[in-house]
Amino acid sequence: MRKGDPDRGSLLIFVASRGRLHAVLERVLAMNGDYRWQSAELPDSAGSVQIGDFLAKRARFDEDLWAIELDIADPERFIAETTLTA
Repeated sequence: MRKGDPDRGSLLIFVASRGRLHAVLERVLAMNGDYRWQSAELPDSAGSVQIGDFLAKRARFDEDLWAIELDIADPERFIAETTLTA
């Protein structure tokens, strides 16, 4: 969805299934210095305009931002396993 700098920048994963957005995950730095994935706030009924606005707003704050869309069969399982905290 958006290419950032090859060596730096925030990461966003737009998780979809059959074209329907289920979640936006972002990689954040935790208090212990490790990176983890957490859900980013986006309205449940977000359409392409809202998604574009969300991405543009994020890119204004981080020009190196990477945004990747994954269209997968079992998005709930992927989200649960990716955001699982140990």
